[in-house]
This record gives sequence, C-alpha cells and structure tokens, in this order.
Amino acid sequence: MTPRIAIVGRPNVGKSTLFNRLAGRKLAIVDDLPGVTRDRREAEAHLGPLRFTAIDTAGLEDVRDESLEARMRAQTEAAVDEADLVLMVIDGRDGVTPIDSHFAGWLRRRQRPVVLVVNKCEGRAGLSAQGEAYALGLGDPVAISAEHGEGMAELYDALVTAVGDPPDEVESAPEGEEAEAAPDQPISMAIVGRPNVGKSTLTNRLIGEDRMLTGPEAGITRDAISVDWEYRGRRLRLVDTAGLRRRANVVERLEKLATDDSDRAIRFAQVVVLVLDATQPMEKQDLTIARRVIDEGRAMVIAVSKWDLVEDRQAALQRFRDRLETSLQQVKGIELVPVSGETGAGVPRLMEAVFRTFEAWNRRVPTHALNRWLKVMTERHPPPMVQGRRLRLRYLTQTKVRPPTFQLFLSRPDALPDDYGRYVVNGLREDFAIPAVPIRLVLRRSDNPFAGKDDS
Repeated sequence: MTPRIAIVGRPNVGKSTLFNRLAGRKLAIVDDLPGVTRDRREAEAHLGPLRFTAIDTAGLEDVRDESLEARMRAQTEAAVDEADLVLMVIDGRDGVTPIDSHFAGWLRRRQRPVVLVVNKCEGRAGLSAQGEAYALGLGDPVAISAEHGEGMAELYDALVTAVGDPPDEVESAPEGEEAEAAPDQPISMAIVGRPNVGKSTLTNRLIGEDRMLTGPEAGITRDAISVDWEYRGRRLRLVDTAGLRRRANVVERLEKLATDDSDRAIRFAQVVVLVLDATQPMEKQDLTIARRVIDEGRAMVIAVSKWDLVEDRQAALQRFRDRLETSLQQVKGIELVPVSGETGAGVPRLMEAVFRTFEAWNRRVPTHALNRWLKVMTERHPPPMVQGRRLRLRYLTQTKVRPPTFQLFLSRPDALPDDYGRYVVNGLREDFAIPAVPIRLVLRRSDNPFAGKDDS
C-alpha cells in the first residue's frame, strides 16, 4: 500500500505548487491570492522511484467557529489524521512566522511524522529562513523551490528516511506493447451544475462522509475534487466540481481557473450528473451546461436536488420534464431523479439511473441487425427525392461506443435533410434501447461494401 503524504502550512506558502510538482501535472489551481485551496485534494504522486498519494490541503488558520475558514481547517485536520507523513511547508522569503510556530506545535501534539519544507528558496534565497526553521522543533528543514523544481533530491532523501525505501520496480511491458487494461476500471462520474445547487452536499451523501466543504456561501468549491468510491460492488471515481456560471459573468481570474477545471472534469467524465435546484425554475444556464455535456458526448443523468424543500412535488417534477422535453430534444429520455443531499432520499434511484445510462452509453449493435432495421425504416418512411432521384441509404454500421457512433453510407450525403437524419437517430434510440445518451450519425458516400460478394 502506498504511503499517504499530506501537505500542510499557512496560506500562500506554495502547497498547491508543490502538490502539482509531485503529481507531475497541474491538478490544483494555483494563484498568488491566499486561500485558493479549500477542499483537500488527492493524487497519485512520485518523487524519483518513490510512489505515494499526495494530499493538498487548505491553508491553516487558527479559527474554530462556524466560519468557512474553520470548516477548511477541519478538512486539513482530517487529512493529517489519515496521513502516514506530513510535509509542513513554510515560506522561505517570509521566514518563520508566529503562525508557523503555532502550527508546528499543533503538529507535534498530533504525533504524526513530519518533514519540514522551506519553500521559495530559489538560488540562495531562503537560507536564513532555513536556519530559523530549526527552532520549530520538527527536525532538519529541507530547502526547495516547488516552482522551479530545486531541492527535489534532498526532499526525496527526507521522504525515504520517513516512510522507507521504495519497493523494487515491477518489470514493465516491452517497448511498443501496451499493458493489459484492468478488467474493472472505475466509472468516472462528474457532479456539475450552477453554484449553490447542492453538488457538494450530494457528493458527501453519496460517499457517506463530509469529504467536501459545504455551506450557505455560493462558490465554496473551486478545484474539481475526485474521490475513489464504491457503490454496491461497483467502483467509481466521483468528481465534485465548481459551480458553472454564464461565461459572460466570469471575470475574476480565480473563477475562470475553476471554470476551466470543471470543463476538464466534464471532458474526462464518462457519466455526468447535472444537479438542478428543485426550489428554483430551470434556468438558461442549466440548459447551457446540459448542452455542453451532450456536445462532449458524455452520458448524462439529471438530479433535482433539495427535493426535501419542495411542497407540490408532482407539479415541480412535471415542470422540469416539460422544460427538458422542449429544450433538449436532441437527447430524448434523459433520466430525471429527485434527490436530497440532506436526507439521502432518492440516492439509490440516482445510482441506478447512472448505471443504466452508462450501459446505454456503451451499447453496441451488431451490423446485421442494423441493416435489417435500416431496410424496414426506409420502407416505412422512404428518403426524399433529390433532382428527380430518390436518395439511397445503402449501409449502416456502428463504428464506436462512448458515445454510440454510427456511419450511414448513402448515395448523396450532402443532400440528406436534417429531419431525416433525426428520424434515423430517434429510430436507433427507440428500437435498440439507447435512451438518454448522445448518438452520433456520420454520413459517408460509398457503395455497399458487401455488394457483389459471394454470400456463401
């Protein structure tokens, strides 16, 4: 089992920059503004041959009331309690501050192994701070520059001393050969929606713990936070995202970075759960997000959150269904599930809908069944005439799944009307049980590839 290493320290000392350096990619949002990170974030990381799970945390502040900062501190405390090792980061340019001393004492009382890291020590900067850091009583400080990658060898030595030597390398596959895919890959499931619709509350309810920060403040979540989770024997990777507002209203750099992070989560998800607020009418921004998910070809389920606050539930549900029917005609049959993150009502139905939609997104139809179906469809509703000659739909085959993609070979692809293409797609959806997911139809000019071949 790989060790878990939590990165802690006061705000703006470079924790997220170090996290990204260890993870080998830009996962956490980084900005000069203090307090950017709020939720704790995990990633598989490495330093040389040493493999571990790195945990990025919010900046430590000495507050214990009901404020957002206090809830952020509680998340950091949970990360420390779960960690095998703690990296306490201080700013080499600022030197040791009273708050650094306060939290060094706090870490000693929690009886966790600690490596003290003095960050922002580019060149010879921070050497005086490195000397001062001995007074914190956390052992030999390691001077690094997370931004420039300096001091990583010294940090590696300190980590190995604390957690032990890395295991021997497993023999890799020969060059040019891919490793065999794991048979039970987790389903990647992103939770998206406008700010303050209950995404993080629903996420916490799904995984059964207060893993994400929640509260009445809009826009608490900034990073897209992923959590590995299992539901009734099926593995999932759940991604909670920042609220998505209209792009015209996103002017601050930090919100732009959070929006980009949410967009990436949608692109790499397999199933997207779009969360709507049951106490508010469906807004244009909700539909914009839904269309973004459809354009990316992702499977989508809609969760109507805060259902415990609704009085006339039948009327409210009908309003949402009517709006979806008129505004998202390109994907018929999207499942709409009322849920409550506070009480847990509707969560089993939501997960059943997620699994059904995921299976539809992966559905493959045999070519012989498609072409028998195409013959019946064109006899029932023949394609139109073009310049006195009827279009000939010759051959249909499925080329990929995720989303289901079909190629239709015909005599004049440029002349097929859009409404006839929709007729074909809707027929595929209904007759082959592919509801609620995008279906892509690619038109190709070609003769039937089996024409003239011996059937024997």
